Amino acid sequence: MVRALLVAVLVASAACVPAQTHAHGGVSVEDDICLMKLGKYRSHFTGYQPERRSTQEFCEDIPEVGKVVMVMDFMSDELRTMQTDFRIIRDVKKIGRSATEADLGTNAEVEQATVYYKPPELHPHGTLSASHQFPEGGQFIGIVTATSEDGQRFISVFPFSVGQKSYWPYMIVLLLSALVAFGLYRYSVRE
Repeated sequence: MVRALLVAVLVASAACVPAQTHAHGGVSVEDDICLMKLGKYRSHFTGYQPERRSTQEFCEDIPEVGKVVMVMDFMSDELRTMQTDFRIIRDVKKIGRSATEADLGTNAEVEQATVYYKPPELHPHGTLSASHQFPEGGQFIGIVTATSEDGQRFISVFPFSVGQKSYWPYMIVLLLSALVAFGLYRYSVRE
């Protein structure tokens, strides 16, 4: 009985520990690949921290402040023929994980919240790369806009955090451990 209870707690605890990424906004994890959707088009998205965690890839949330390199590899060939820009804004409106283009506000508000901007250009080889130094942590929103020759825009909006840690998974494990300890205590008292 005690063994079964311990195994159950271990399995439950493992399920509570977060994976490296959590999908939200225009970026999601599918088959261990981080995908960005720009309308009907798709791009592979990867973030790196070459100075701090050189071998780790990040889909969205960046664990530490500092230099971040973000790379988008276009999976849809049509994106190679479009002018594409990339912008990072501070989430000054506290939109959070459910951010959409409509939530961002006016062009002036977006411009005022911008911390990084890479102007529109063609990427005929299918790779857009951007590097930014984040001097402080916080909540941010990435915005990628691809514009076709006929002026149609395809946008991906993806919220992410920098240097923010969530302690909820650890709290859940701690709570489960306390419940198991209490259960074991009650079981041993009855015998």
